[in-house]
Amino acid sequence: MTATRRNHQWRTHLLRQLGGLVFCVIVASSFNMAIGADAYKLKVVTDRTDAIYKTGQQATFIVSVTQAGRPVTQGDISYIVDDFITQYPPANDYPKGKLDLNDEAGISVTSLKPVFLRCRFTYRTPDNKQIQAIAAASFSPLEIEPSLPVPDDFDEFWANQKSLLAKRPLNSKLTVWNQPDTTIECFDVQVQCLGGAPVSGYFAKPKNAKPKSLPAILWVHGAGVRGSSLSNAVKGAKNQMLSMDINAHGIPNGKPAEFYQALSAGKLKSYPTAGRDNRETIYFRGMYLRLVRAIDFLTSQPEWNGKVVAVIGHSQGGGQALVAGGIDDRVTFVATGVPAICDHSGRVAGRINGWPKLVPTEPNGKPNAQVLQAARYVDAVNFASRCNADAIMSVGFIDPTCPPSSCYAAYNLLQGNKQMMNEPLMSHAAPRHIQDEFFNQILKHVKQKQEDR
Repeated sequence: MTATRRNHQWRTHLLRQLGGLVFCVIVASSFNMAIGADAYKLKVVTDRTDAIYKTGQQATFIVSVTQAGRPVTQGDISYIVDDFITQYPPANDYPKGKLDLNDEAGISVTSLKPVFLRCRFTYRTPDNKQIQAIAAASFSPLEIEPSLPVPDDFDEFWANQKSLLAKRPLNSKLTVWNQPDTTIECFDVQVQCLGGAPVSGYFAKPKNAKPKSLPAILWVHGAGVRGSSLSNAVKGAKNQMLSMDINAHGIPNGKPAEFYQALSAGKLKSYPTAGRDNRETIYFRGMYLRLVRAIDFLTSQPEWNGKVVAVIGHSQGGGQALVAGGIDDRVTFVATGVPAICDHSGRVAGRINGWPKLVPTEPNGKPNAQVLQAARYVDAVNFASRCNADAIMSVGFIDPTCPPSSCYAAYNLLQGNKQMMNEPLMSHAAPRHIQDEFFNQILKHVKQKQEDR
């Protein structure tokens, strides 16, 4: 889907105002062409290619149906506008309806508060097949605030956790891992941690590197159950870094697929919500401590230059990258793609919370109070507020897994130099151009730090 500009002769203008939100439906002039025999295509874009508006401004979703590249003028399109929350009390009457394809169609929306509004369109073809398209518009996203303040004892709690971890020796176990590149050396690494599961990863570095000569990079994983990635570790080492890729669970690496499938269906089946009613038992506590311990390992290497620790990940890995930057001041750069584990308390502020939707909603429509309190101690938004590292983040405007409001709630609190890669038509993804830009920004950061005296 790509943005297009078209001249509109607006014929109908319906205005609906509800609380802080204003909506209007617009139908433009029609045109007719013969219909071909190829597949139908439904396309929707916003009238601004960046899909970013100020509160009070009007955003228009422009929708069209084509067949064989020619406009379709028969039938209608149904639509529904929401803010990513699909279940509403009756009072929240968001616009929905139908547009007649006899007229070129569009939906216009605005908001008086910072928010992302999503519009979903559905077209049923003459042969009764249903096709869908989605677009979203952001309104003053840089003004999205955290849904709850950081707990008063947040820093004290994590300082105590790190103190307990520091009492545990590294006891690193390195096993040579063969790979074809003779300029680097690779190892399977297991590092002792708290909570029963070690740091488990692949570590690679250039051969014969001088002491205090290399920056460090830590790669962290998205959701799911899998071993560490050797290719990530190798990539960092080939670019003259101490490079470590760790899996999210402290599980063995290099096992057959059946091993990880069994864990995913068994012990780790519901790991995101395990122990979620207590900050001491919540699963992410151990995951976060493994981040600190991995950084302990990297910075203990004699080749570390003492200047750079970069952490990179997407989705759950993006959330971990934010946490690493906030929990450990040795981190100097964070690359966080569509970060998960953000804004657990979003529903308190009337917006959708991020993956893994950690806090359940009670029958009365309110978040479970006990889980909500525990979740605040593992919310990546709160760690972002403590992160002084430079950062780059990506966000997909139509991402239902890690909704854009949850990403921006974290981004707006980052304390260092930062940049956002806005992707208006992207859902939950880590496309190649984002991966490349993240790594390029890390290399740029390394160069800048090397030039610092």
